[in-house]
Amino acid sequence: MIKILGICGSLRKQSLNRHALHAAAKLMPAGMQLQIAEIGDLPLYSQDIEAAGLPASVTRLGAQIAEADGVLIASPEYNFSMTGALKNALDWTSRLKPMPLKDKPVAILSATGGPVGGARNQYELRRVLGCLEALVLMRPEVFMGLADSKFDAQGQLTDEATTKVLAAQMSAFETWIRRMGPQA
Repeated sequence: MIKILGICGSLRKQSLNRHALHAAAKLMPAGMQLQIAEIGDLPLYSQDIEAAGLPASVTRLGAQIAEADGVLIASPEYNFSMTGALKNALDWTSRLKPMPLKDKPVAILSATGGPVGGARNQYELRRVLGCLEALVLMRPEVFMGLADSKFDAQGQLTDEATTKVLAAQMSAFETWIRRMGPQA
């Protein structure tokens, strides 16, 4: 079983990106399993907090990343960049020894209400993940623009074209993990 840890950059319970993670889980090839991490309980990064001892929420997230075979990040775009919650989670994980994202296969997707689909967020996120030495899947890229029209009232993905590209990304992610993961 390939264990995937999903990280949603939005803290909203009914976020489009949380819906996108659930849609991705349904489209994963057989033998892949998604667990979604919670990042809403992480304190804002502060070296003072770190010096006093890592919070349990930080060590929990680090352990979840370390135990996963791959990480799937779904995040909206806030002001041409990633969300503060996601950046905070990445900043905390960068302080862990060893860094849990180092050499970890990662895939990125974004769902936004706007037409660009979170492209600027993804490029900012790729830069940060590069600093953390994560192994980011390059293609296919998934930018769900005008995403509120692609999910129904229950949060189910209904758009056929988006379903097709998301399924292609999950298939490519499985291949990427097998090629780049520790079992390779």
